[in-house]
Amino acid sequence: MRINKFLSEAGYCSRRQADSLVESGQVFINGQRAKLGDQVEETDQVKVNNQLIKQKTEASVYLAYHKPGGVICTTDVKSPNNIIDAVNYSKKIYPVGRLDVASTGLIFLTNDGDWANRLTHPKYEHAKEYEVTVDQSFSDQAIKKLRQGVELKEGLAKADFIARVTDNIFRITIHQGWNKQIRRMVEDGGYQVKALKRIRIGSVKLGDLKVRQWRPLTPEEVESFK
Repeated sequence: MRINKFLSEAGYCSRRQADSLVESGQVFINGQRAKLGDQVEETDQVKVNNQLIKQKTEASVYLAYHKPGGVICTTDVKSPNNIIDAVNYSKKIYPVGRLDVASTGLIFLTNDGDWANRLTHPKYEHAKEYEVTVDQSFSDQAIKKLRQGVELKEGLAKADFIARVTDNIFRITIHQGWNKQIRRMVEDGGYQVKALKRIRIGSVKLGDLKVRQWRPLTPEEVESFK
């Protein structure tokens, strides 16, 4: 199998994260620096930063976590306020996708690389819903603009759905998930985001899960992304 699939199935990281590790020269197969697309056999020895990686034998883990502001979505435990220490789970897991450090709300963590890839790969277009608080009354014209789309460097970013909650709070659903996408869309209209909370991914809602708490996803929730 390809090296990125090997690392994801071993529960080390997602395929996209594996590609980044390979590109940065941190992955070795039988003592040789790995290249993108390299194949791995059962008898091969794979190391990442001198850590031997073995195929996963333990059960898969799927968690929903209510991330607070200030927690960083990184697996680097040397980084202060990293999400791994914040969740403090007994098995090795990693976050699926990202929420920027100031944002709060729903994020998944897992040790299933293929499942993580289905959630993060753009072709699957899983809807993500956010509650956004801005610094002033959000005009009807601003809402219309987000529906029509805002041109960002990655392309046209537009709301799949948007609805006002109060004068300065609205809910928005997108599927693209570009870096700080909603913040940039809002800032393009001359507003500033004061608070941004993700309240849904696909069919899974944040619900009454309290800040800093996590819960296992149900089998039905896990299956909905496969």
